[in-house]
Amino acid sequence: MYSDKKNILQLVALLKEYDIRNIVLCPGSRNAPIVHTLANHPFFQCYSVTDERSAGFFATGLALQSGKPAAVCCTSGTALLNIHPAVAEAFYQQVPLVVISADRPSAWIGQMDGQTLPQSGVFNSLVKKSVNLPEIHTDEDEWYCNRLVNEALLELNHHGKGPVHINIPVSEPLFQFTTEELPEVRVITRYQGLNVYDKEYNNLIERLNKYNKRMMIVGQMNLIYLFEKKICKLLYKHFTWLTEHTGNRTVPGIPIKNFDAVIYSSPSDKQEKLIPDLVITYGGHIVSKRLKQLLRKHPPKEHWHVSLDGEVADLYGSITTVIEMDPFEFLEKIAYMLESSKICEYPKMWEALSKSIPEPQVPYSELSAIGSLIRTIPAESALHLANSSTIRYAQLFSIPESVEVCCNRGTNGIEGSMSTAIGYASVSEKLNFIVIGDLSFFYDMNALWNNYIRNNVRIMLLNNGGGEIFQSLPGFKMTEQTHRFVTATHSATAQGWATERGFQYMEVHNDEELAEAMKTFVQVEFTEQPLLMEVFTDKANDVKILKDYYHQLK
Repeated sequence: MYSDKKNILQLVALLKEYDIRNIVLCPGSRNAPIVHTLANHPFFQCYSVTDERSAGFFATGLALQSGKPAAVCCTSGTALLNIHPAVAEAFYQQVPLVVISADRPSAWIGQMDGQTLPQSGVFNSLVKKSVNLPEIHTDEDEWYCNRLVNEALLELNHHGKGPVHINIPVSEPLFQFTTEELPEVRVITRYQGLNVYDKEYNNLIERLNKYNKRMMIVGQMNLIYLFEKKICKLLYKHFTWLTEHTGNRTVPGIPIKNFDAVIYSSPSDKQEKLIPDLVITYGGHIVSKRLKQLLRKHPPKEHWHVSLDGEVADLYGSITTVIEMDPFEFLEKIAYMLESSKICEYPKMWEALSKSIPEPQVPYSELSAIGSLIRTIPAESALHLANSSTIRYAQLFSIPESVEVCCNRGTNGIEGSMSTAIGYASVSEKLNFIVIGDLSFFYDMNALWNNYIRNNVRIMLLNNGGGEIFQSLPGFKMTEQTHRFVTATHSATAQGWATERGFQYMEVHNDEELAEAMKTFVQVEFTEQPLLMEVFTDKANDVKILKDYYHQLK
């Protein structure tokens, strides 16, 4: 019988799956549940060494002799500190050593409780990875714990070998051994490049070909990649290709960009038909919260993430494989290995649903203003979208493929949206259109306080007197007082600041004024001054119009 602590069960099960057999066990009470579970499982070869200083080096010797990772397990407190010299040796000798430390709950650190000190990250730069496991109370805790252990064990031989540290807080009661078997656990594998002569590569291709419902999700990519026509033909029909405007031209064919609206328009009881068997991702962030929720609620059988850094990015909670290579090299490699005879109805279904979603044709509002710009934006220009409502509204319209789309989606904050765009435009030969909400604009007003603003800058400022997106948060009923602070209501205008900084200023309050101002705003010829069009709308009306549009989709 094994410990009832789920974080311990996850760890032990993954040690087994990663074939880490040799374990050095040091005595103690806080690590007793870990020791009991390891010592009583027939897979592990356990060694008892009392002195942690010696135990760490003993485990290093086991790893050196076998060529495989070995582990050392100790109790909490100063016991862990005594393994530090062995960790340093393993780091500089590049030995795959797993240090497993039991810990007290973090609430007791610094409270005069025995053998309690800050253990997480104690080895600092002398380990390749250090993780602090959660105590598991929910499904999300278990997913997080599993991911952390996978990340640590994957790092043992990633770009050279070396030690890792896994710290496990264990609360009392400690000695409940009621579990009969280790759980089935998710194992994340990493491929560092793909060689057509490797067995692992063939295994990957076999897995790829066995799935009928395959989806490729492309996140933010600030570049244009031109696929060969032959590659496009080989790849495109085999996958449903989802991306957003921030993905730019990095998909071989015509991607589905209005997938957020597709998901919304599908009744909950019929959304399972949208779920892929296999998801492959490359690129950066995805804006759509609905896609994240859909795939977390209905996880695919496998999720592969392709990136040059080889890091685990488990956005949908179901990652099984990390492929460390250039995504476009990966696509070119698999293109010739896909079974051409396979009938792919799944992409056709998604494409049909996408085509059935109409673009918004709505009354004067923030949404209509963004649509008016996107429908008339000059080709070969750059479109900078600020965060929050702006990026989400733009996703409801088709943007010409030749327009490059930029947005600060690394951390998704509103600060610096305009400064980034102004910096970009200062060295760009294109027209640069900046679409930005009022809070984002006024937060970053100093973006206009420099000497590098050229006449290729055109700013559409959407001013409805506050943070509209906060008003539409589901399940949040605001009082008048709460509304004032959450949405940061204001009555500011940019006119004075814009004209002082040398902008030609245009003020818009209705459809007629918008149409007239847009003639100047989107003209292809460079104007003498940079332009700022301030579009004034009513916040409550903006929210209503958006809700009405989505209601029509249902």
